[in-house]
Amino acid sequence: MLLGIDRLVRRDISPDLLARLSSSTLGMLTNDLALTSDLVRGREPLAASGWDVSVFFGPEHGLSGRAREGEHVGDDADPVTGVPVRSLYGAHVRPTTADLAGLDAVLVDLPDVGARFYTYIWTMSHLLEACADADVAVIVLDRPNPLGGDLGHAEGPMLDEDARSLVGRWAMPIRHGLTIGELARHWVRTRHLDVELEVVEVAGWHRHRTALGRAELTWMPPSPNLPSAATALLYPGTCLAEGVNVSEGRSTAVPFRVIAAPFIDGERYAAAIADAGLPGVVAVPYGFTPLVRDHSGESCEGVILHVTDPDALRPVHTGVRLLSLLEQVHPGALEERTLMPMPGESDWTPLEKLFGVKGAFTQIVDGEWDDADRLAVPEWREQVAEDLLYR
Repeated sequence: MLLGIDRLVRRDISPDLLARLSSSTLGMLTNDLALTSDLVRGREPLAASGWDVSVFFGPEHGLSGRAREGEHVGDDADPVTGVPVRSLYGAHVRPTTADLAGLDAVLVDLPDVGARFYTYIWTMSHLLEACADADVAVIVLDRPNPLGGDLGHAEGPMLDEDARSLVGRWAMPIRHGLTIGELARHWVRTRHLDVELEVVEVAGWHRHRTALGRAELTWMPPSPNLPSAATALLYPGTCLAEGVNVSEGRSTAVPFRVIAAPFIDGERYAAAIADAGLPGVVAVPYGFTPLVRDHSGESCEGVILHVTDPDALRPVHTGVRLLSLLEQVHPGALEERTLMPMPGESDWTPLEKLFGVKGAFTQIVDGEWDDADRLAVPEWREQVAEDLLYR
């Protein structure tokens, strides 16, 4: 399998695109976690082979990929190449006119995880709009969706666009099943963005292939709290825990594989999850003391999740049931978190923004989303049919 960045480094792209890029001044939206198949940071061989990249753009976690979630990152210089770096997770979330001045095209090479609320894709959406305004082309160096691309496994709900934040701007399901290149194609088409877009496809990837199995041996965490492909598969569901008063395991060795709090009886909670018969996952009692965020420094009890069948697992349904079952085991203990919105974002709660539905907390704890069929999004397959690049 050759990634988009591999093909560009090898100049295995169309002659027309190769000729154009060879004579272009380029920007690049990327980070240290976007590796080649040879496990080298993608921008290194580009610089070494003479491509004219004059500015890098960094998403959340910065060009290094090391900044904590939500931590604003400033402009800098790339320690590897010396090229200036403009942060798109600090003073602003999209390139300014000055940032794009003199560029012919911007390359995009980012590792996505296949969940709607992962911020990298929305940073790309802002870049597409900015490049449309500046008449700068965008070339996406595509990568596989680590959760696979089987659209029959897509899970909603569809985002209510009133949610409006960097974890969701435009209508799509939580588990979307597209590559970052396919998403770019979908948004350019459906949002009527007047930008020239090219996608350098992955060679040798098919839609039912996930990052589990042998590929996990070379897994590179796309951000600090996604240490394994199994974690990424659970993330579209367990990330919902960030909207309530439990710990999802940040600062531990198993982030997004655990749900715990001081008020949880891990034995009872694990038994309730077992009785619910959630497919593809087993919950085992587990305790830890988080170092950050909810219940920092407090001894917490709860469960750790083990994926037993990635094809059967429905992560969003699992995440919803983990919350509604917790309400059943400990009535009234679960509370919704609130945060001041970022500038330009809606005043919806964190859980509403993540789930994409107004009133999400009450609906979830009342069991209104317990039926997996409620999360089905059959319309999504038809909506993206024109944008698909892989079988």
